[in-house]
Amino acid sequence: MEHEIDGLRARIAQLHPVRAVGRVQSVDGTTVWVSGLAESACIGDRLRLLRPDGPLGGEVLRIRDDLVAMLPDEAVDGVAKGDRVAVLGAPTLAPCDSWIGRVIDPYGQPLDGAPLRSGDRARPFRASPPPAAARHRLGERLSTGMAVFDTLLPVVKGQRIGLFAGSGVGKSRLLAQLAQGMEADVVVLALVGERGREVLDFVNSVLGPEGMQRSVVVAATSDRSPLERRRCPLAAMTIAEHFRDQGKHVLYLADSITRFAEAHREVAIASGEMPALRGFPPSVAHQIMRLAERAGPGIDQSGDITAVFSVLVAGSDMDEPIADILRGVLDGHVVLDRKIAERGRFPAIDLLRSVSRSLPEAASTSENEQIQKVRQLLGAYTQSETMIRAGLYRAGEDPILDQAIQVWTDLDTFLSESSANGPEEAFSRLDTLLRRSQSLAARSQGGPMRRAKLV
Repeated sequence: MEHEIDGLRARIAQLHPVRAVGRVQSVDGTTVWVSGLAESACIGDRLRLLRPDGPLGGEVLRIRDDLVAMLPDEAVDGVAKGDRVAVLGAPTLAPCDSWIGRVIDPYGQPLDGAPLRSGDRARPFRASPPPAAARHRLGERLSTGMAVFDTLLPVVKGQRIGLFAGSGVGKSRLLAQLAQGMEADVVVLALVGERGREVLDFVNSVLGPEGMQRSVVVAATSDRSPLERRRCPLAAMTIAEHFRDQGKHVLYLADSITRFAEAHREVAIASGEMPALRGFPPSVAHQIMRLAERAGPGIDQSGDITAVFSVLVAGSDMDEPIADILRGVLDGHVVLDRKIAERGRFPAIDLLRSVSRSLPEAASTSENEQIQKVRQLLGAYTQSETMIRAGLYRAGEDPILDQAIQVWTDLDTFLSESSANGPEEAFSRLDTLLRRSQSLAARSQGGPMRRAKLV
């Protein structure tokens, strides 16, 4: 009850008996020019346009002479010259512990039909990252429930990784597995530009009741305005910071940064910024970097935000602008490959193109040796795969390749297995596979020409 009263007091404190009001001067495409607000409105302030068929929200994009440019949240149908426009002030969000288990929009309004109360502290959407020199170091290795992340691509507390994949390769499915299985106190998911039916399916079928017990889902579907879609990952990060400041470990999942960048492009072009990076405005780099920097280790007694940012790469082009920008500011990247997905192995992680920058510190000396050995074997097999398939390789010519051929099928299966008992048990299984393949390779040396068994 006390928290509810504090939240109510905070909402009352944000009410203003007097607001500055202007008038619509003209409409230019999707931009509404308003007179009378140049002295009272700031860039980024929320506006409310009062039209005959209902109010229309928007945001201040530009201030020129005595005019303010407003980008509306919806289509400008029904807007007429002379309509009143009120300044609502800078947007804020007041997260509350009761938001766990809920689905909300980027403005803190419920999407699941039940009432939602606000917290007692209003937070800005664009908060500053923690001071760089005061942050914790990366923490201990986290259990993820997946063998590949518990061993070969470890994730540690406070780490930020990117998930790079084309469409239909299993990106959302992998995010859901991390949301269900990764060690964390609270999970905050930002679903940017998803189809409407997918949000409910993700919540009910993919996460399920067990996953939602510790999750907050922030969703802005594909039909929402670019302002709302751009604000979605910012709102989710604000919620994550609320729980981080309580000393909790938060897992932040964003799907996807590409749609966030596309929404920002629409807003930036409407504000007069010219495209530069393959159609993206120069400011998109700063937007992505600032969002990523807000995640990571906290300071003093606060917790940490471990973050997974997904990127939709067209044609698996890892050098496209958004992927290149994000990869440079993260602590690791995971690449999903369409060819692997097409042969039925999920998650379709291309291990040789994926990196965790928590290594070697996140693993012991023996574990690092195992990781190095697996990469060596997979690299040898990949380089000689054409020759092996054609039956042109004779056992005994290369001891490393002999072992790679013996272990390839088992390793491919291992990369898709769960890890219910944590990293130690997963490393034990991996060690067993390596020892067995080494023994089989030693027996096969000098044998007849053979063709590798492929899955």
